Amino acid sequence: MSKLARNTLPIEVHADARQPLGMPAARFLRDYWQKHPLLVRRAFPDFVPPLTPDDLAGLACEELALSRIVIRKTKALGSGFRARRGPGMTEHNNASFPRKREPSDSDQWTLRTGPFDEAAFAKLPETRWTLLVQDVDKWDADVAALLDRFDFLPSWRIDDVMVSYATDGGGVGAHLDQYDVFLLQGIGQRLWRISTDPRAPHDFRHDTELKLLKRFEPTHEWTLEPGDMLYLPPGMPHEGTAIGECMTLSIGMRAPASSELLVEFAEQVAASLPESQRYADPDLHPAAEPGEIDGHALRRARAALGVCAQAMDEPTFADFFGRFITGYRSAQNVAPPQRVPAARALEAKLERSTFVRNPWSRFAWRRTSKGAVLYVGGESHACPLAWASTLGGGKRSIAGAELARLPQRAAGVSVLASLMQGGHVAVRKR
Repeated sequence: MSKLARNTLPIEVHADARQPLGMPAARFLRDYWQKHPLLVRRAFPDFVPPLTPDDLAGLACEELALSRIVIRKTKALGSGFRARRGPGMTEHNNASFPRKREPSDSDQWTLRTGPFDEAAFAKLPETRWTLLVQDVDKWDADVAALLDRFDFLPSWRIDDVMVSYATDGGGVGAHLDQYDVFLLQGIGQRLWRISTDPRAPHDFRHDTELKLLKRFEPTHEWTLEPGDMLYLPPGMPHEGTAIGECMTLSIGMRAPASSELLVEFAEQVAASLPESQRYADPDLHPAAEPGEIDGHALRRARAALGVCAQAMDEPTFADFFGRFITGYRSAQNVAPPQRVPAARALEAKLERSTFVRNPWSRFAWRRTSKGAVLYVGGESHACPLAWASTLGGGKRSIAGAELARLPQRAAGVSVLASLMQGGHVAVRKR
């Protein structure tokens, strides 16, 4: 694509029932994925979040949930503020939220980590705080169902759904992420400001636990309504501020840093590579098989490792990557059940059962000359191709009748039994 064509790409589009991204998925991946931001208005029309702020607060009280509260203290709102507009910035319709504040590091930030109790929420100020909970899709099936809308991406590329609730003026400050993220507005309004300036400084403040930018000069800003979604590629400075009470769902991508790959690849390698050097797929096309690790993905992973990848032949490296990516950044250890039916008993009642995947287990698969290998939670299973595609795809629930129609039934049921013994798959209770 020419430089002129890139500069004329729209940064804001409207979705419809036929094109929820406002364009074909292939065009989004070609023109925007890991390249340019995109605001999609009404990406989820008439959107009603699958959980309430009270639900989120309750989850933040769970011992195993990853939760944080960020409190923002701002110096006198009447001084040091002045409106500024960068190229392409849109008008904001609420004057109480300034577009530019000098100096940019005048806010003070407090970070608290969960689990919390009800008393902790009662002691919070009325405004300018945010509750964030990671991996909400692992706890709530309705939140997990939102990921079905992102099936144009490989399922193993999706990390989690983080949900944030913020009071008026709340946010986490200007920062950048080293992964792709889709920011879906759930309730209320949030003002998003971003910088597309390639020369934008990436220096961080040293006076806070949060990794915040020292200086932030936005080039665009928008107010998002429920159902609007903002896509940001890795490394793009941005800041979100709640207008009244609001809730945002962040669908983040799994992008292992090259240093993380190297640690798994060989414990002796130096961890000197920058965190920003990650697995990247700007040439990604819509996934024909959501869970498949194809040859293109393996070549990108090899490129991320550089010369270190030459120590392994292709089959060995492919097996290493499959194990690594399904175990990468796992927040919980999957516990095996106390009792699991034997493969023969499981096959006898296969058609009458429905199987569900453990939300903490990650699945992927790849083709081999003898069929396929299914990767689950960092482990590998030789598997018939049809069974690997079905078990390792994007479905969280699979009817046994569907599995019963697949070829190589005995071998497939054997793999299924192994997954159940490991706690990765269970029979849905009636």
